[in-house]
Amino acid sequence: MIRSILAAASAAALLVPAVATPAAAAAPVIPCPKPKVAPPAGVPARPVPPPDDPVGFAIGGDALATHGLIVPAGVRQPPAVTATTWMVADLDTGEVLGGCGPHVYQTPASVQKTLLAATAIDKLDPAQKITVVPSDLDIEPGSSAVGLVAGGTYPISTLWLGLLLNSGNDAANALARLAGGGGKDGVAKTVAAMNDTAKRLGAYQTHAVTPSGLDGKGQFTSAYDLALIARVCFANADFRKYALTRTAQMPAQPKLKKGGFQFQNENKLIYNYPGAMGGKTGFTKLARHSYVGAAERNGRRLVVTLLGAEARPQRGYEQGASLLDWGFSLPEDASVGKLVTPEETAAKNATPQKAPQPSATAQAAASTTRPTSPQLLSVAAAASVALLLAATPLLLLLTQRRRIRRPRKSRQ
Repeated sequence: MIRSILAAASAAALLVPAVATPAAAAAPVIPCPKPKVAPPAGVPARPVPPPDDPVGFAIGGDALATHGLIVPAGVRQPPAVTATTWMVADLDTGEVLGGCGPHVYQTPASVQKTLLAATAIDKLDPAQKITVVPSDLDIEPGSSAVGLVAGGTYPISTLWLGLLLNSGNDAANALARLAGGGGKDGVAKTVAAMNDTAKRLGAYQTHAVTPSGLDGKGQFTSAYDLALIARVCFANADFRKYALTRTAQMPAQPKLKKGGFQFQNENKLIYNYPGAMGGKTGFTKLARHSYVGAAERNGRRLVVTLLGAEARPQRGYEQGASLLDWGFSLPEDASVGKLVTPEETAAKNATPQKAPQPSATAQAAASTTRPTSPQLLSVAAAASVALLLAATPLLLLLTQRRRIRRPRKSRQ
């Protein structure tokens, strides 16, 4: 009986996960360069992000699993920016040139509109004309709108321009409704499709709640994920055309007695940076400033993504420009990681695999960011521990009985 109990206890012990030891301590987190400026007053508390996922933190390479700075060895230090997290990558090769907390959860603001574009731009005919309904104008008071009117008729191409140039949340709602079938549940269907797109791209730290990027509970993204999404967007000819458009005309609505008007591209990179390909700006009081931008120089195309920035001493696009300059200064073979492709993500998801084991670097990064977090046991492991605890008294009792029992004297 003792043998059977010991055997069961030994098997149970194999189910208990290994716990990181001090020997596996993380490498020191390198602080990201920051300008010496006073933080702004009146900034609301940031939402609590999901727990760091050690496996997700290492997507694209173990070196990316950090809350701090990661750059190639021997290169010059990147510029000091107020962005909380950022990343620079090559649009064509997918090489990650450097970043600051590339997988750290952040709130997106209007750069989330790039995920809407990646999801819906190929589903909608740009020449088709649609009629705006009142629910399209149901946006947060004071938030950005391009000026659509209920009952007005607009080409879908104009809605895309309103979305990308003027960050129109009204245009985001209209496009999401249409892409989702045009019904009352159209926006919800498109938001679900946006989350499916993120998973298909390998952007596992992105979760959309609104199509526009207006704040919503549980809505997050990361600098790495935004680069994956931007790579899809800049591969689309219509997106590239819209993103580089400087001014556009909103058509008049004679039946509604509304005149037309001109609107401008708010992404100042296209006016001030040689080789600029466009991108997307973003801001909410909660998310602060966010930015996605791309540029081409000597046949090399780079994308920069940044989140949680302040507008002083540099605006979001100016921080993006500084980081692009830094990226273009690096050798073409410089790399700290890789942008995964949708094909690689699909192949990995299609292959039955054991639960992935986080790398030592990823485990260390997670341990460093939350040193007080308890180690959690799986249900099976907990059951195993319970079995061990239940068996211990019986083992001790049987052992003691065997020790005190004396051999009987033989009868004469």
